[in-house]
Amino acid sequence: MPIRQTRGLIASALAGAAMLATLSVSSAQTPVKVMVFPGLSNFSIFAAQHKNLFAKHGIAIELLNTPNSDVLRDGLAKGEHQIAHAAVDNAVAMAELAKADVAIVTGGDNGFNHIFVQPEIGSYADLRGKSVVVDAPNTAFALLLYKVLKDAGLNKGDYTVRPIGGTPARLEAMIKDKANAAAAVLGPPFSFRATAAGLKDMGAAAKAVGSYQSDGAFVLRAWANANSDTLVRYIRAYVEGRRWALDPANKAEAIQLLADRLKLSPDVAAQGYATATDPADPIAKDAKFDMAGFNNVLTLRAEIEGQWGGKAPPAAKYIDLSFYEKALAGL
Repeated sequence: MPIRQTRGLIASALAGAAMLATLSVSSAQTPVKVMVFPGLSNFSIFAAQHKNLFAKHGIAIELLNTPNSDVLRDGLAKGEHQIAHAAVDNAVAMAELAKADVAIVTGGDNGFNHIFVQPEIGSYADLRGKSVVVDAPNTAFALLLYKVLKDAGLNKGDYTVRPIGGTPARLEAMIKDKANAAAAVLGPPFSFRATAAGLKDMGAAAKAVGSYQSDGAFVLRAWANANSDTLVRYIRAYVEGRRWALDPANKAEAIQLLADRLKLSPDVAAQGYATATDPADPIAKDAKFDMAGFNNVLTLRAEIEGQWGGKAPPAAKYIDLSFYEKALAGL
C-alpha cells in the first residue's frame, strides 16, 4: 500500500477515534435541572457554565429561572428539577409546611438585600395602611421585611401584604404600581435599578437579624442519596466557578459575563461585581455555609411565624453538608 494512502487511513482512523471519544464524553454528561431566581446569586453558575466547568465534571446543566418561590419549591418536590438555589428559608418552609424531606447542601451569600420604599415614604411608620410586595408571604425575605417593620412598631395587619413573585416582579410593581407597592425587599442587580428609578433605599434588610444565610443549594434527600456522585460533581463545578468569578485576574471577563447573562449595562455589571467581591462583605468563599446566619434564619421564622413554639429547632434537621465536604476534598 502506498505510503500516502497509509497515512490517509491512519489520519481517518485517528479522526474517527477522536469523534468516538467526543461522543463518549458527551454521552457521559449527567443531565441536571437547576432552578434559580434571576440575579447576582447565580454568578458562580454563570462562571461554571462560561468556563465549561460543569462539563469538566461530567454535568450537563439545564438552568431554569423561576417566577416565584412556589414554582421553585413545588417543582423540586415533584422532581421537575433536581437542585434549587434560593434563600434557604425556602427549604425550611418545604420541610415544615409541605413536609418535604429536603436538605440544604451548600451555602451561597447573604442576599445583599435592601429594603426600598417609594420616594415619599419618610420612615417605616409611613407604611401603616399601605401595601408591601413580597414573593411568598411566609418565607425568606418577606420575614425579614416583617421583622424590620415589627422593630419599627408595625405589626401584621398594620399594612397589607401582596405576594406577587420574585425580585423582577417586585421591582416592576414598585415602579409601575406605586399606589399598591409602597415597599419591597430587592437584591442586586435589581436594587441598582431601583436606585436609578428614584426609589428610596432604607438600608440592608438583614441588619435586623445580623448575619443571615440567604442563598444556598437544596435538594430532596432521596435524590441526593441516590445520586450522590452527581451532586458531588455538581458542587465541585459550582465551587470552581465561584473561585474563577472571585479571582481578581478575571475581573474584566467576569464583569462582561454578568453584563451578558443578566442583560446589564457595563456600569451596572461593574456594580454587581463590586458587590460580589466587596472585601467587607463578599459572596462566601467556596460557597461555605454560614451556620450562625442559618440559626438566625430559624430564629426569625420562630419569632415572626410563631413556629416551634417560638423556639428555633437545631439547624442539623435541615442541612447535610457531607456532599459539600466530599466535593471540596476532591478539589
